[in-house]
This record gives sequence, structure tokens and C-alpha cells, in this order.
Amino acid sequence: MELDSRKTTILYAIIQTYLKTGEPVGSRTISKYTDLNLSSATIRNEMSDLEEMGYIIQPHTSAGRIPTDKAYRLYVDHLVSEKNDEVSAMNSLMIARTSRLEEILKHVVRILANNTNYTAMLSAPSYKGNKVKFIQLSKVSPRQLLNVVVIDGDIVKNHLIELGDEISEDQVLKLKLLLNTRLNGLTLADINLGLISNIKEEAGIHSEIVADVLDTIAEVIRAETDENMQIYTSGANNIFRYPELADSASASRLISTLEEKEILADFIKGNEEENSSGIQVYIGEESPVESMKDCSVVTATYELGDGMKGTIGIIGPKRMDYEKVMASLKNVKAALGGAFRKDGEGGVVIDGTESEDTVKRE
Repeated sequence: MELDSRKTTILYAIIQTYLKTGEPVGSRTISKYTDLNLSSATIRNEMSDLEEMGYIIQPHTSAGRIPTDKAYRLYVDHLVSEKNDEVSAMNSLMIARTSRLEEILKHVVRILANNTNYTAMLSAPSYKGNKVKFIQLSKVSPRQLLNVVVIDGDIVKNHLIELGDEISEDQVLKLKLLLNTRLNGLTLADINLGLISNIKEEAGIHSEIVADVLDTIAEVIRAETDENMQIYTSGANNIFRYPELADSASASRLISTLEEKEILADFIKGNEEENSSGIQVYIGEESPVESMKDCSVVTATYELGDGMKGTIGIIGPKRMDYEKVMASLKNVKAALGGAFRKDGEGGVVIDGTESEDTVKRE
């Protein structure tokens, strides 16, 4: 059985009608809203075929049909343009009146929730593909070295290295030169086992110091991932606007996910890895988050330049207004990307000891 143009038109009419009403759609309703000039009986036959093909289901014997996840997927994939939205002008005004990134992100997520009447989430930007900028080794005592690692974004990690044997100033200088020569400008992905082996071989009896420095580099880069990810949410109560999501148990699980953040962090991390740009739509069972299996989730990755990326997302019913949501995300993504440029000042500093690190964001 083929999904021809007539079936497609009827299916789109069912989806669009259901998006507006939330009620099962009958053949008589479709006959009023399409230009096919078909009888209700003919439309019923086409709807029967669409049901057999898995695009619509009949929740009750006497009721009309509602779209399936498969139908929503077809509908989303055929949206050829992302219309401009009033949210663009609102974002421009909002950004002009606020100066702090944190406040802007909070405004953005509130505006998205208010404008769409869905739930919005937004992750603060983190650095992707950070490169080592500088490594400093300073002798604190005959058997102690202070290791300072600086990576892109002016992120700094201080680490005290305890030595088994005494080390001279000349040896410290040679180690610092070796590490900076071999590691500056590299990302964590660039530092492979072969390179590590070569550096340790050149360091000779001080190979353990090299291992400590490499551990510090890995730690400071990974510290900017999901473990410290800041996520803002807004509009959780909008869930109760939609009967299909308002079931007490389902709504409770979804709100818990929004509050706990760990699951959201895992979801955002996975989304950014598989979707480096553009807009991603998860419909129903496509969502990797169990509490969102009855929802649709639309996400976009925004960029602030110099490798700084974050995720914007909208969570709502499967009958959400996809065009409006996608337009809103597109405009916010563009507004954020154009409003910020890294100026190299007020970077993120991570001060710590071997036992405990505290993160300070300027």
C-alpha cells in the first residue's frame, strides 16, 4: 500500500486538526477542511488504509482517529521551512536590556515556555574541543610541585604534586619546556597513548610527574561536561494544560526529571554528541528519557563562538505546534549566537586541591 498524495493530504489534515483540538478526528471533519471534494465514505476508506499503514489509530470504536508517532515523524520531516516568529523580536529586546549571560539564559527559557505554552529547558554553554594553552610547573618545596594547567576559555586548574624524590629547578624547567612543547594546542582527543608514551620516555625518571600533569589536563577538560552542567527549566506546570500528559503518575515522573537535572544532563550530552548543529525532534518512543515517552522533545544546539555550545529544548505533547516550536528555537539560537562573542576576560577558574575542587564562575 502506497502513501499517495491523497492519503498524505488527508493524513496532514488529521494531524493539523488534532494539533488544534486534541480530539479524535472523524471523516466528516476532514471533508470540511480539505480541497479534495471527496465524500465522507471515500475519506473513511482512505483513513482505514492509513490506519492499516500505522499512521493513525482509533482510540475507541465510535471515535475518530488520532495520529501515531509514525505520522508525527512524517509530518516533522516534511516541514520544509522554519517560519519567523515574534519571539525573535522579544529576544532582541531582552538581550539588549541584560548583560549577564546567566540572566539572559534564564530570560530565554522563560520566554520560550511562555510563548509556546510548553516546558522549556536550556543548558548553559560549555567548551567543546578545549585546547591546552599553557602548563606551568613551580617548585614549592624540594618534594612538591605546583602544577597549573590553562585551557581555552581561560579555565585554570591548580594541582599540588607530591614527589618521592627531590627535584632541582633545572629539572623543573626542562619538564615544563617538554610538556608545553608537546601538548600546547592539543585537545584531549589529540593526546593519544602513543604521544603519552613518548613524553614519558623523554621525561625519564620524572615520568610520574608527566602522568600527574596529564591527569590534571583530563580533569579540567572533563569538569566542563555533564558533571557541572547548569540547566535552566521553565514552564513545568504547562504539562497540566494537556490531558494526555496530566495523568498524576506520568506528570510526576516528568516533573521529577526536570527537577533532578542528572537525567537531563545525560540527555543533553547525548543529544550534543549526535546532533552538532540544526534541530533535532524526538517523538514519543524515540526519546531516550523514559519519563518523556509520551511527549515530543525538540532541541537545538546554540553556539556562542570559540567552541562554546549549549542546548535549547522544548518538551510538550506529541500534538505540539512543531512549526512554531522549531521557529522559536531557530530564532533564539540565532539571537544567542549573534549577541555574544568571547572577549577573553572573566573566564572560568577552577581552584582546587587533590581532595576537593570548587568551581567559581565569574
